[in-house]
This record gives sequence, structure tokens and C-alpha cells, in this order.
Amino acid sequence: MCLIRAQITHYFLKMNPDELRSKLPHLLLLTCVLATAAITIFFIAFIFHTALPIFESQGIGFLTGTKWSYSEQVYGIRIFIIGTLVMTGVTLALAVPVSVFTAIFLSEFAPSRVAKVMRPAIELLVGIPSVVYGIFGLFVLENIFQDHIDPFLSGTLGFIPFFHDPSPNSGTGVLLASTILAVMILPTIIALSEDAMRAVPFEYREASFALGATHWETIRKVVLPTASGGILAATILGMMRAMGETMAIVMLLGNCQHVPSSVLDTGYAMTSKILNDIGYYCAMDEPRSALFGIAAVLFAMEILFVAAARKIGGRS
Repeated sequence: MCLIRAQITHYFLKMNPDELRSKLPHLLLLTCVLATAAITIFFIAFIFHTALPIFESQGIGFLTGTKWSYSEQVYGIRIFIIGTLVMTGVTLALAVPVSVFTAIFLSEFAPSRVAKVMRPAIELLVGIPSVVYGIFGLFVLENIFQDHIDPFLSGTLGFIPFFHDPSPNSGTGVLLASTILAVMILPTIIALSEDAMRAVPFEYREASFALGATHWETIRKVVLPTASGGILAATILGMMRAMGETMAIVMLLGNCQHVPSSVLDTGYAMTSKILNDIGYYCAMDEPRSALFGIAAVLFAMEILFVAAARKIGGRS
């Protein structure tokens, strides 16, 4: 370490002031890049290092097991994985169409005055804390879902198991949590999708119009395919935000340790389990390792989904 420090000191001392001044911006930027990379690597290494004991003791049963018991030292997270995937899937089903259609309107149809008003209004949603979203969902939307939306869906589409309501006396569940999550990720998907559509060269539109295509045909066959990479990236970022959200999900998903049987059923997400238990078991080695194991699996899932989505986007 002393040798390295001495070499660095010697390197700077033999520079003349003008040369040092010219290289300082480069060195500063390089330091920032290296610091960011080091923090990221340390963060990932810390999570997986802390989770390693539970992977060694539980093996594949940690992923496939359904029982979680601190007293019996049995830890299975399949229920939490499925709950997270179901909630994320419903969230994307609600958010992506609305986001893309909004982005199309803002980039292709909205007058400049309307767009200038709508964009800041949409971006304001980013600044609302997740706990405020959770409170709004719990004290405002929960009653609406319990008294109106859930009975309507169960009464009209209840013959489909996906829309059956197993707990008619409660409005909390996958649909309520996903609705709030959809609102939370709207600004991200809308902003990035709109930027991707605006980045499509105007010459492409002119060529389409010259061939006799209508405005909507141009959007559908030229703008959207060209901007599909940016829209996919926006969807990936929205998905990662949904999978990693904690506070609102703890308040709205129900925290019932079973696999959701429908979108109106309750569930238990991976982030909810971590938040609910970490305060009680962080001082115990094995329970702490199990909770960090959930975090490690969640991180790995997000990386796999990102890689898969990018591969699909590259093929298209």
C-alpha cells in the first residue's frame, strides 16, 4: 500500500502544472466511475456473502420450499416468489398499455400547450413517497375496491378462477396493490417511451405519409417498431421498480402466506417479507442470512428478466 502511494505521489510530482491541470478533469471523472463501480460491487458482494450460509444449508429447497419457520430452521420462499411475480405481472398489464398510449398522445397528437401542462403533472407522481401511495390505497381505494370493483369483477367474471374473490370482506389484495404500483411506475414508462418515440427521425414519418399511410398507420407501422427498443427499456425499468417496491406493498397486498388464487386474492411479496421480519431477526445469524437470501434471489430475478427482455428486444 505504501509503495502504491509513493508511486502515485511520484507520478504527480514529476508533472508540470499545465499538464497536471489538463489531466485533473480526466482523473476526477475516472475516480467517480471507479467509486461508483466499487460501491456497486461491494453492495452486490455484501448481499450474496450474507446470504451464502442459507443457500448452503437449505440448498434448492430455499427456492422450492413453501414453509418458512424460524423455530424449525426451515426456509422456503416459493410462495413469496410467486406472489411477487403475480403482482408484477398484473402491474405491468395495467401500466404498460396506459403508459404507451399516453406517450403516443404526448409525442404525436398533443398540442404543445397541452403537452407542457401534462408532462409536469405526470412527472409529479415520481415525487410522491411510496408510503403516501400506500396510505391513499389503504384509506381511500381499499373501500372502493371492497364495495364496488371486487364485487363487480367477481360477479361478472367470477366463473373464471383468475377473477374469483376468495375474501369478499376485504379490498386488499393483488389487484389493489398492483393498481397503486401501476400508478407509481407510470411516469417512468411514459417519459422514456415518449423520448423513444420523439427520437424517431421525422423523415421516417414523411416517407410513410408519402406512401399514402394515415397518421395512425404511420404510428403503428413506423414509429412504434422503431421506438420499440426504448419502450422495452422503459418497461424493464418499470418492472424493476414494481418488483422492488416495499412500503406500499406491505400495506396493500395482505401479507397472507399463500399463493394468490386470483387477482382479488391476498398474497405475500418478497420485499414485504424482508421488511416485516428484518427488524426482529437482524441480530440472529441464520434468520438474517435467510432474509438476505430473499434479497439475493430478488436481485438475481431482476437481472435475469432484464437479460431476457434485452435478448427478445434484440431479436425483434
